[in-house]
Amino acid sequence: MTKLPRVPRVPKPLKPQTQKAHQGLPDDQTLLDALAAAREVDIGDLARQFGLKGDERRALRQRLKTLSESGKLHKSGRKTFGAVGALPDTGVCDVVERDIDGELWVKWGKADSASPLARLAPLKKAAAQTPPGMGDRIYARFENTADGWVAHLIKVLDQGAPKIVGVVRKGRREIRLESVNRKEKTAWNLTGQNLDTLEDGDVVVAAPVGGVHRYGPKPARVLEVIGKEDSPKIASVMAIHSHGLPLGFQSSTEDEAKSAQPPTLGKRTDLRDLPFVTIDPVDAKDHDDAVFAHADDTESNPGGWVVWVAIADVAAYVTPGSSLDRDAREKGNSTYFPDRVEPMLPHVLSSGLCSLQEGENRATLAVRMVFNAAGKKLSHKFVRGLMRSAAKLSYEQAQAAIDGMPDDTTGPILDALLKPLWAAHACLTKGRNIRQPLHINSPERRVKLDAEGNVVSIEQRVSLDAMQLIEEMMIQANVSAAEELEKHKTPLIYRVHETPSLEKIGNLADFLATLGIPWNKGEPPRTDRFNALLDGQKDGPNNEIINEVVLRTQMQAHYSPENYGHFGLNLDHYAHFTSPIRRYADLIVHRGLIRALKLGDDGLTDYEIKTLGDTAEHITATERRSMQAEREAIERYIAAFLHDKIGAAFTGRIVGVTRFGLFVKLTDTGADGIVPVSSLGNDYFVHDDVQHALIGERTGQRWRLGATVEVELSEAMPITGGLVFKMLSEPEAADPNAPRARLGVRARGSGFPPRGPGSKGAPKKAGFRDKTSGAKHGVKNVKKKKKR
Repeated sequence: MTKLPRVPRVPKPLKPQTQKAHQGLPDDQTLLDALAAAREVDIGDLARQFGLKGDERRALRQRLKTLSESGKLHKSGRKTFGAVGALPDTGVCDVVERDIDGELWVKWGKADSASPLARLAPLKKAAAQTPPGMGDRIYARFENTADGWVAHLIKVLDQGAPKIVGVVRKGRREIRLESVNRKEKTAWNLTGQNLDTLEDGDVVVAAPVGGVHRYGPKPARVLEVIGKEDSPKIASVMAIHSHGLPLGFQSSTEDEAKSAQPPTLGKRTDLRDLPFVTIDPVDAKDHDDAVFAHADDTESNPGGWVVWVAIADVAAYVTPGSSLDRDAREKGNSTYFPDRVEPMLPHVLSSGLCSLQEGENRATLAVRMVFNAAGKKLSHKFVRGLMRSAAKLSYEQAQAAIDGMPDDTTGPILDALLKPLWAAHACLTKGRNIRQPLHINSPERRVKLDAEGNVVSIEQRVSLDAMQLIEEMMIQANVSAAEELEKHKTPLIYRVHETPSLEKIGNLADFLATLGIPWNKGEPPRTDRFNALLDGQKDGPNNEIINEVVLRTQMQAHYSPENYGHFGLNLDHYAHFTSPIRRYADLIVHRGLIRALKLGDDGLTDYEIKTLGDTAEHITATERRSMQAEREAIERYIAAFLHDKIGAAFTGRIVGVTRFGLFVKLTDTGADGIVPVSSLGNDYFVHDDVQHALIGERTGQRWRLGATVEVELSEAMPITGGLVFKMLSEPEAADPNAPRARLGVRARGSGFPPRGPGSKGAPKKAGFRDKTSGAKHGVKNVKKKKKR
């Protein structure tokens, strides 16, 4: 915990008055009247006011202590007291409550003291100020307002130990907390006040209680109750709180959003005559991009196309230093769950004024791009304009129209708008094929819920040409933004994806060798090499696992003020520009363009340029936080969906091999679960990390990465999202040409006693090499010394 430097307390002085003549020790009411108007009074000042000395001072101290213990006043320091209901000028307090509007409330003094709660005021404009959360300890300045006490954050002292999200389990003598994190091994007992209000099955956020606890469950105190374990939508709530996603918005942020006005033309370029269309997922609420394309009619570019991409001008509403900006930066991005969205911006903007709704005037930052017949971009130009969407379409709706099944919406615009878009996409696809971005095919699953939040199905998302059309046009707009900012020497945040490391390439080559597929480790990694591998196995039995392994071979994309290129897209200049409603990175790029092109006074500030590195690091972290939360929520929903299917058999593929078991991904749902090594048969298994297999020490039989298997569902845990399978398939027969597995990283099966060095029944002399560390181990034959 961060400690503040010791600062002498300066009590609030009483009203100026001369020292009174000795009157004797005042009674209780006289003391309370004297303290009524003061927030803090030092005992010495009070004694001088009444002319007390010696034993009477000591009696005064005892009298004040008695009044404090009875709750008639509060002790604010070692020698200071104050009236009940008053708070000191500054003090250390704890964040103890979050109200229905998302506002945080703090408490000064002990948890059971009578001091009033104070509402935490909106943070200062300095974007670097750390926002506190539930259970955090802060140093604040207190102010008594007409609406009650308000705490102004000075500094976050201690953000505390990681919060525990768990389910309450009430026993006869104690209340246990079962963590929703399946990696959490610590047992917890709940302690503190108001435990009698808890019910079995409550889902709570708790914090560890400090101190040394050597034995048994560790104590934890409840911070807030967030739901019930049997609530259908609790999966997302657990994920939100487990990863500390910021919930809601400050009242000042909501006020700014509500005060926003519809855009007017002013100095903007009028783009309302261009028939833009939005094409999004069928359930999309925020529409931040629209497209329009037509053939280039200039003689110098035969067969060329002009593509317009219009993006919501979020920068016009979310200005640097505003409360909207602070909350957007803290969130970093929107987070999407099967049952809800935790948006980066309030709904009045994200689904309202910033959303490019059909038939509504909307502010936009648009780019006009010209491509030649081969799909190469020849030029681009950015404008800040006013546009009006001609149609709102879903991917499926637009695709059906192109496939000959138009509806009432797409029929009238098919020839004039949709067919030119598809023709432009065909042109851009030529350039994409020359560029050779990675051809990884990673199927996505969509969890469908009913109105109550129960899972009704888990479906694989179908890839449509309409999706690829929007994706490629957005990529080209992103490239144009990065190039434009570089041209004007304006700093920006790049979206970078670095070349795979040598270690990852080596692991890929080792795995491919187990399938008989050659891969030269010494040749530099290039996207066309990966694509040749992926395309060559497209119709083969190992297509899925090779896609999976190639994906794991890639580095993780991130944000950076330095340009390292984008390996996956095979691009030298790339930034995120097209989704400012849901990504803060795009908002920064928008502000950079406004500054570089002198499109307004709300562009990137000098302070933002100075802190681009911190911002890039922060939004990379928030993106990964959201990805983990989204993944965990989906895992819990799938576990809930499969909970009543325990005992059923499923087809899957081994996607992970470890010394303690196999990870299997089910074909139908994409669910991941573990097959414990104890269920793999009567043998001891060696984890061979070169062959990516568990190999039987006695039989040589193996479980290989990528193998298709049949499994039985043994356990489904909706609280943690964990699945446990029992293997039904038989292992692959031993490879007669492969060396017999040596004792290495050993995974114990069932039915055989251990045979490792030093174990009961082991050979007297044995040696083995650990295939993970490469260290050689053995057992020495040591003779006992004779006693002298």
